[in-house]
Amino acid sequence: MVNLSSPSSLFPPKTQSITGVLTSLTAVLALSACGGGGGGGSSAPVSEQPATPAFSTKVALGEALFNDVNLSLERNQSCATCHNPDAAFADNRLGDDGLVMAVSRGDDGFSLGTRNTPTASYAALTPEFDTGTRARVNVDRATVADYEGAIGGQFVDGRAENLQVQAGEPFLNPVEMNMADEAAVVARILEDTDLEASFKHVYGDNVFDSTELAFDALTDTISEFENQEQFARFNSKYDKFIAGEYDAFLLSKAALGEGLFFSQFTNCDTCHQLQSGNHPQETFTGYEYHNIGVPAHQTLINLKQSLGQDQPADQGLFDHTGEEAHRGLIKVPTLRNVAVTAPYMHNGVFRELDTVMRFYDHFNNSNNTINPETGEPWAAPEVSVNINFDELEDGDIMSQEDIEGLVCFMVALTDEAFEPLVQDKLDDCGLTQ
Repeated sequence: MVNLSSPSSLFPPKTQSITGVLTSLTAVLALSACGGGGGGGSSAPVSEQPATPAFSTKVALGEALFNDVNLSLERNQSCATCHNPDAAFADNRLGDDGLVMAVSRGDDGFSLGTRNTPTASYAALTPEFDTGTRARVNVDRATVADYEGAIGGQFVDGRAENLQVQAGEPFLNPVEMNMADEAAVVARILEDTDLEASFKHVYGDNVFDSTELAFDALTDTISEFENQEQFARFNSKYDKFIAGEYDAFLLSKAALGEGLFFSQFTNCDTCHQLQSGNHPQETFTGYEYHNIGVPAHQTLINLKQSLGQDQPADQGLFDHTGEEAHRGLIKVPTLRNVAVTAPYMHNGVFRELDTVMRFYDHFNNSNNTINPETGEPWAAPEVSVNINFDELEDGDIMSQEDIEGLVCFMVALTDEAFEPLVQDKLDDCGLTQ
């Protein structure tokens, strides 16, 4: 049972490599049932190698594997293909229309996924999947109750308990890397003598004694790489502001947005704030699951139909648990680097943060009836049951200035390395300096 108001350890032991995060979050999240998520092969004895292998540490080996296209069927897709390190670990590949695709194209060059690929940045800070309670912070408790339900896990439906389990799925997914089975993936590793020697150096000479042991080592080393600081930098303009290193923030539109975001006049922080105050390692998600009435992506549906592919209504958490109360519920994503990782929502239906804000506002504002991207009324929810109107209808109507401020606040959450990708937005928000 997860209790997000009880002190304990948030992360399995391997995730402690992200500097400073474990210490700062232990009083916020707890996983008392799942325990640690140790890597299967990580305790094997380290072999004495006659020469230094190409990749002598878990992290170095994991980085090599994260970028290795040979681990896909057609040898043209790696983890980094859909989680580009230069694009906040999201998929920024363009479709035929010249826009970033709503879903990712698979290794076969034809198949399309069913969900927008989430950023891998800050993913290592997600608690393991469980159910429990979360005491929300900075909300009016007369109108907003503490959360009870599913929490954490990887993928938007939480089906992977932790990051190591998640790391293994894309290799075997027919619309992703499309390998036949774990044995086929291990065989590709053994084609490369440098990789073979490196695995033996890091995990021991017996690492290839079984497919299970070798594949477990593969997912362990990739998850170890994803636990490094480059995935969770905490060095955005907002971070620098709360650290007292960026006073220009106070004169920007983002300052208004920050005030609104953390106020009781909006419902943003109900689901997108984990810790009290301006915490230096805020992840901007409570890892809850909600159905917020996101419309079906009709353009994507039409495209996939033209290709002979299906795009069924996304049942979210229901596909993981089979519980009717979970039908349509999607995990709340981090807002870190959100300005870089368009399009938005689990199906990529919205292209602009401004549209996302107006979509939220339409639950309270009878004048906000038009989707600015289509010029038509907001389409019906993709899944019409279990919509969380309690949270969606909490908060005041937003003005144009309010929406601009909130968008600018989210722009201010861009890690420094990715700021050149949104420089025009930073300029518009007064966040240039």
